[in-house]
Parts: sequence; C-alpha cells; structure tokens
Amino acid sequence: MTLKVTMALTGTVFALYVLVHMIGNLKVYTGAEHFDAYAHWLRTLAEPLLPYEGALWIFRVVLLACLVAHVGASALIVVRARRARGRVRRTGMGWRRLPATLMPYTGLVLLVFIVVHILDLTTGTRPVAPAGFVDPTQTSSDAYQNLTESLQRWPMALFYLFVMAILFLHLVHGLWTLANDFGVTGQRTRQVWALVALVAAGAVALGDLSIPIAVLAGWVG
Repeated sequence: MTLKVTMALTGTVFALYVLVHMIGNLKVYTGAEHFDAYAHWLRTLAEPLLPYEGALWIFRVVLLACLVAHVGASALIVVRARRARGRVRRTGMGWRRLPATLMPYTGLVLLVFIVVHILDLTTGTRPVAPAGFVDPTQTSSDAYQNLTESLQRWPMALFYLFVMAILFLHLVHGLWTLANDFGVTGQRTRQVWALVALVAAGAVALGDLSIPIAVLAGWVG
C-alpha cells in the first residue's frame, strides 16, 4: 500500500509539472522576446529572497526526489508482482491489461527522454544539443533560439513527437490509477475521473506535440 501511495503522490507531482511545463512551452507562440523573458523569469523567481536560479534548483531537487521515489516504488512493485506470479503468466485479460503492462516500458522511455531533454535544452551538451546553443546569463536567456534550433533537426523533432505520444499513454493510465490508489470506489466518480484523465493527458500531449510540428512547418522560429 505504501508503494502505491508513493507512486500516486509522486505521479500527481509529475502530472502537475508536465501540465505547467506545457503551458509555459506554449509561450513559444508569442515570439522570441516573450519566451526568452519567461525563461529568464524562471531563473530569477523569488529574487532577492532566493539567489539567482534558487527557486529553479528547489524545483529540480523536489522533482529529482520524486523521480527517485517513483522509479524505486515502481521497480519494487514490478519485482513483487513477478515473484507472486511465479512462472505462470496471467491469461484471459487481453487488451484490458495492455496499458498497465506497458507502464514500465513507457516509463523507461520517459526516463531516457528526461536525460536527453536536459542535455539538449538545459546544459547544451553536444552532440545532443544544437551547435548554436547559447548558455543563459544572469541578465538574458536565448531559450527561444535553443528550442527552435534543436527542433529544426528532423531526428530530434521526430524523437520529441514519439515521446509525447508515449507521455500520453503513460499519463492517461497513471492519472486513471490515482482513483484506485486513493481508494475511490464510486462508479460515477470513477467515470468522471477517467474522462478527466483522458482530457488532461490529451491536452498536455497535444500542446507539446504542436511545438515540433510548428517549428518544422516554419510557423515558429
């Protein structure tokens, strides 16, 4: 039960993060000036109470702690399930078990994406990042240029599109399982929550999917 609650709580944090992150990413449609100003604002948030990038590092530490707890709890659940099942595989569940079965694999893809995303747009590490990557300073940010130059590369853009589809699958099932993990039993409530999970996951995925498409089509950048 503790592992399930851990996954539910950390999963909720991630769901809220990807929603807010997607909303922030959509500022790319407002142009370079506004998007760079938003990126710079994130690094100066809560100054002078906190030092430069202080709030950003707090977010990173919290997300890292949640990631370790989420992955650790997931691994333990998978190991215990396999031990309990033994050599006999469950049959007769068909496609109904598919979303749950895929969760460890979609989660692994998202874990790889996190590393690539950091190397690409946070640290600017070559060859993952574009050649024209510009590091932020305490007075400016070139996040718009870094993002558009990265997604103008077809392999990276296609990778982002693929991962956003994976994110949708992982998020919609993850949000749905929150109802079980938090003990929701009412049929009407579960039906409503299933719709909420589908809409929320779809909104995040579509919002993020639109950006590589817009860059490749020349609408942004």
